[in-house]
Amino acid sequence: MNFIYKYTSIIFCFSLIVFSTSCKQSEELNEQKVGVEIESKIDSIISVLTLEEKVAMCHAQSKFSTKGVERLGIPEIWMADGPHGVRAEISWDAWDYAGWTNDSITAFPALTCLASSFNPKLAGEFGFSLGEEARYRKKDVLLGPGVNIYRTPMNGRNFEYMGEDPYLASTMVVPYIKGVQKNGVAACVKHYALNNQEHWRDKVNVEVSDRALHEIYLPAFKAAVTEANVWALMGAYNKFRGQYTTHHELLTNKILKGDWKYDGVVISDWSSAHTTMEAAMNGLDLEMGTGTDGLGTTTSNHYDHYYLANPFLKKLKSGEIPVSVVDDKVRRILRLMHRTNMSSNRPIGRANNVEHHEVARKVATEGIVLLKNENNFFPIKDDKNLTIAVIGENATRSMTLGGGSSELKAKFEISPLQGLKDRYKNATIVHAMGYGSGASVYDQVLPSPYNADSLRVEAIKVAKTADIVLFVGGLTKSHLQDSEGNLDREQFDLPFGQIELLNDIKALNKKVGFILVTGNAVDMSWLNQVEGVIQTWYLGSMAGHAIADIVSGDVNPSGKLPFSFPKKLEDNAAVSFGKTSYPGVDLNQEYKEDILVGYRWYDTKNIEPQYAFGYGMSYTNFELSNISANQKKSTITVTCDVKNTGDFEGAEVVQVYVGKSDSKVKRAIKELKGFSKVNLKNGETKSVTISIPVEKLAFYDESISDWNVEKGNYEIHVGNASNNISDKIEISIK
Repeated sequence: MNFIYKYTSIIFCFSLIVFSTSCKQSEELNEQKVGVEIESKIDSIISVLTLEEKVAMCHAQSKFSTKGVERLGIPEIWMADGPHGVRAEISWDAWDYAGWTNDSITAFPALTCLASSFNPKLAGEFGFSLGEEARYRKKDVLLGPGVNIYRTPMNGRNFEYMGEDPYLASTMVVPYIKGVQKNGVAACVKHYALNNQEHWRDKVNVEVSDRALHEIYLPAFKAAVTEANVWALMGAYNKFRGQYTTHHELLTNKILKGDWKYDGVVISDWSSAHTTMEAAMNGLDLEMGTGTDGLGTTTSNHYDHYYLANPFLKKLKSGEIPVSVVDDKVRRILRLMHRTNMSSNRPIGRANNVEHHEVARKVATEGIVLLKNENNFFPIKDDKNLTIAVIGENATRSMTLGGGSSELKAKFEISPLQGLKDRYKNATIVHAMGYGSGASVYDQVLPSPYNADSLRVEAIKVAKTADIVLFVGGLTKSHLQDSEGNLDREQFDLPFGQIELLNDIKALNKKVGFILVTGNAVDMSWLNQVEGVIQTWYLGSMAGHAIADIVSGDVNPSGKLPFSFPKKLEDNAAVSFGKTSYPGVDLNQEYKEDILVGYRWYDTKNIEPQYAFGYGMSYTNFELSNISANQKKSTITVTCDVKNTGDFEGAEVVQVYVGKSDSKVKRAIKELKGFSKVNLKNGETKSVTISIPVEKLAFYDESISDWNVEKGNYEIHVGNASNNISDKIEISIK
C-alpha cells in the first residue's frame, strides 16, 4: 500500500507540474495574442488621428492631466503624486490645492522605510495597496516610485528613495511596481537619471563614468523596465554630459528605448523639457509642467506653447521632424491607455480601508531600525509605577505634510505621542515640546512662534521627575531639511537646539532613549548621551502605532539600514572630494567616488561608519552557521543555518556580498548580491538558500561597452550587515 500511495503521489505531483507549466504557457500565449490585438487597434487609431490631435496628446492640458480625443472616444490621462500616497487634488492651472473634501488618503511610510524592511513581498503589498488608492481616486498614472541612489546625506529628497545600494533598490522596486499596476494604474519610476541632489537640480551638469552609470545609478531603472515592465518613466531635471536627461540621446534613445526595449511612456518632470528638437528626437513622449501658471495670469506659458505643442506641430508640418516621430509617441501613449483607462477589466479601487492601514503599519514596523540598546533599554514594559516623559516637537508634529510633491492629505495620522498613550494604559505618559522648529513653506523657513527658553525649562522639569525619557527628535519634512526643492540640507547635525536640550536632560535623568525621526543620516556625536536609539523614518498614517509596537516589544524590530551613517560628514564619499564632487562648481560636478558609493567606499577605504549599510539590531540574538557556497552551471548557491538564540521571536536578514580581490579592474571590497529575511521563534533554526546568477558578478567593461564576467576566484561574504560578516568562502568561476 505504501508503494501504491507513493507512486500515486508522484504521478499527482508530476501532473500538477505539467498542469502548472501548461497554464503558464497558455497565459503567455494569451498575453501575446492580446498584445498583438492591442497593437493592431493602436495602428487603426493612429491612421485616423489628425496631426493636430496627435500633437495635443503629447503635452499637458492642466497641471496633472493630458488631452484625449473626444471625437474618437480617447480619454484624458490623469496623474497624481506620489511614491508613498496619493497627493491631494491640485488646481487645474496653479499649484494651489483644489480644496476638495473627498481626497484624503492613507499615508504609507516613505520609501526609505520600505527599503529598510528588506522584504520584497511586503513591497508588493505596499504597491498593491497604494495602487488601489490611486485607482479609487480615478488616477491613471501614479508618479512613483523613486529609485535615485543615496549618494550624500545632504540630499533633501533621499527620504523618497530606496537607499545607496543598486541591488537592494532593484529588488524592492520590482514587486512595488507590479503591485501598483495590478490595479490598472501605471507606476511611473523616477527620476531618470542621476538626479541625486536638490541643490541646482534643474541645471547642474553631472559627469560620471560609464561603469558607475551602469553599475550604480541605472540598475534599479533597468529592473523596473525589464523585470517589472513599468508602464511609465519620468525624466530628471539635471544634465548628464551636457545634455538634459529628460530628452537624452544616450540615456533615453539608446539605453532605455534601445538596449532595454522599453515600450512605455517617458514623461517629463514638471518643467524639465527644454527644447522642441531634443524633446521630439530624444525620446520624450509626454511634456508636463513647462512654465508655471498654465492659463493663470498670462498666456506666456499657455499649454499650446509647450515644446511638444505648437512648436512641435510647426516642425512636423514643415518636414523638419518626420511624422513617424509623433506617431511613436502617440503609439506609446495609446498603449499606456490600453493598459489603464481603456482597459476593460480595471478594478474600482479602495481607499482608507482597514487592510491598507494594516499594510502601512506592517511596513512601518518592519522598516524601523533599532540602532542602539544599552542595558536593554528597549523594550519598555507597561508598568503602573512607571512615568515616561515624551519630549520633542516631533512627538506631535505632522510628518505627512511637507516634503514637497510627496506631501499627503492623510485622513488621519497617529502621532508618536498618541501611539504611546494608546499602548501604555498603565504607565503615566507626560509630554513636553522641548524645542520648536517653526513653520516651513516652499523655499523659505518661518521662525518658530515659541519661546525657546520656556520650552526648554518645561522639558527639563518634566524629564527630572520621570523614570524614563523618550526624546523624539530628528528632522522635519521642511525646506533645507528632508524636502524636495531647489536646495539641499545646510547642516548635518540636528537643528533647533536639540543637542543642547538633550545634554541638559541627560544631566538630570540617565534613562534616555532617542526616537529618531528622519529620512536621512544625521550627525550622532550625541550618541553616548542616550542608552537606546530607534530610527523611525517618516511612517505615515500609522506612525504612532508602529513606534509603540516597537518601543513596547509587541513587535521585535527587524529593519536594516538601506544606507550608511557616516561618523562625520567628510567621511561620506561624495563630500570627501570637495565641492567639485558635491554640490559642484559653476553648475558642473564630477562623481569622483565613481563606483565606490556608500558601504563600498567605507569598506574599500577602511573608514568606520557610525552605522553600516544593512545594520539593525533585534530584541533577540541570531547565529549564522554551516555556511557554504557552490556553483552549478550558471548559478552560485549559498546556504546557511540561522538560529534564534535569544528569548523573543524575531526576524533576521541574511546578506550575501561578493568580492574579487585580484580583479583586473577597480572594484569594491564586496557588493550586495543577495539577501533573505527569515522569521524565527526563540530557539528555532531554519536553513536559508540564496541563489546568485553568475552573470550578476559582471562588471561594466568600458573597453567593450558591455558587461563582462571575469574568470577566477571570488569571495562570498555572508553576514547580517555590510560590516558584520560571519564567514567568507572562496569559489572559482571558470
